[in-house]
Amino acid sequence: MGGDDIIEVQDLEHAFGDFAAVRGISFTVRRGEVFSFLGPNGAGKSTTINILTTLLPLQKGMVRVAGYDVAREPGEVRKAIGIVFQDDVLDRDLTVQETMEFHGRLYSIPREERRNRIENLLRVVELEPKRNERTKNLSGGMKRRLQIARGLLTRPDVLFLDEPTQGLDPQTRLRIWDYIRQVNRAGTTIFLTTHYMEEADILSDRISIIDHGRIVVSGTPTELKNALGEDVVYLETEDDKKTKDALHGIEVIRSVTESPRGLSITISADGSHCLPRIIDAVRGAGIGISNVNLKKPTMDDVFVHYTGRELRDTRA
Repeated sequence: MGGDDIIEVQDLEHAFGDFAAVRGISFTVRRGEVFSFLGPNGAGKSTTINILTTLLPLQKGMVRVAGYDVAREPGEVRKAIGIVFQDDVLDRDLTVQETMEFHGRLYSIPREERRNRIENLLRVVELEPKRNERTKNLSGGMKRRLQIARGLLTRPDVLFLDEPTQGLDPQTRLRIWDYIRQVNRAGTTIFLTTHYMEEADILSDRISIIDHGRIVVSGTPTELKNALGEDVVYLETEDDKKTKDALHGIEVIRSVTESPRGLSITISADGSHCLPRIIDAVRGAGIGISNVNLKKPTMDDVFVHYTGRELRDTRA
């Protein structure tokens, strides 16, 4: 593992009773990058983030964050990180200003320094006009922005964002993405968990897809999409099993995966040239086709390819 790795995880396992939530995962996060854990609810994302942030004890494996061992030096890890949880963990009766003040005192940030940081951060997340508003009166997006500001108050080396835009409207989500980019440009490493494909694709330098407690693939968004080939064909037929057999032997086809939308076919050449061959092969086998869709690979296609299903169909 390189000296530029701010997070190092080796052979991490965690079980709740008989249920293995995390099954021997290893990965690194480089200093200064936006790294995303992408996967459905129940895949092991939150368990992993809770171990990395010292909220769950380490059962098996090795985890280092900002150079500190989470098992032996949890206090040092906590000083080096900021956390924004997916659940609202704000004191409802404190004002925006009081929330920030309380957090700054908790971490013993000197008074003048604390005042300057709070001013700066409230400006960054555009909550200056709301500084005397109780948090219970804030919208969902404002609460999330306040949590991000609070997480940044200690100037963390790593900011953990657990499903940061879950439940927010599209416009607010775009603004949160903007804040995340600003924070990252200022030098903070971002560790993001999400089940939004577009979020992972747009924000991340690298992505690991996690499913059933295992990392199934890692890479940059471009690498992951390019690995599927030039195009993806979605084919809905009256018999997917027979269709797979009919397509066997067409050399431009890289893979055929069954998904809720029918068959996902990745191809290594220009799809518009290959599509007639695919359709002819299926119809030639006497199989009816109800729908055909040709497109460039997206993170949705990457997820289907590696897990055999769509993320939105996996709510647990």
